[in-house]
Amino acid sequence: MKLTTMTQVTLDGVMQGNGAASDDRRNGFERGGWALGKGDDETRTYITQTYQRAEAFLFGRHTYELFAGSWGSIDQMRAHPIGVALNEAPKYVASSTLTAPRWKDTTVLRGDLAAAVSELKAKPGGELQVHGSGALIRWLLENDLVDEMTLIVIPVVVGQGARLFPESGPDLALDLVESRVDSKGVSIQVYRPAGRPRYATA
Repeated sequence: MKLTTMTQVTLDGVMQGNGAASDDRRNGFERGGWALGKGDDETRTYITQTYQRAEAFLFGRHTYELFAGSWGSIDQMRAHPIGVALNEAPKYVASSTLTAPRWKDTTVLRGDLAAAVSELKAKPGGELQVHGSGALIRWLLENDLVDEMTLIVIPVVVGQGARLFPESGPDLALDLVESRVDSKGVSIQVYRPAGRPRYATA
């Protein structure tokens, strides 16, 4: 399986609390819901179709619990095509503390996470998708386990909140695979990791 990620981010790189299903107010974050109503019908269709082509989903614990309490529990959301895709596919959670997952078809990955994810990727099939789960995405990138990442960039600066990429961290070169901008100014950029960047010599 190809490991792919999809993340909604602001222009200043914030991914926290993008919508109602992921209303994350940790650490005093007060500007949630910044992605609600953004994007046109084509972008919403693109997001839905991405979920629908997943063979399986991989989550960090926090995103898993947010999704389980929304897409996995609320009838109206379960009936949405994204909810159907999430509920029908196997779900994996990277967590050393989750002991009783409440969402059906969930497996908790403990111990050697790199080995567990590599084993999943070795299975035949389409995509192993990661949505949200910022800390997990950063770890997967650091361990060269991401094949493709999609950023959905919402034209807003929120000025606070957890960012996909921290102020300091490992560096990464990316090759652009696909790019589009919708009628509301939301851009979709698909990248493949391409090793380390090159820097100018002094």
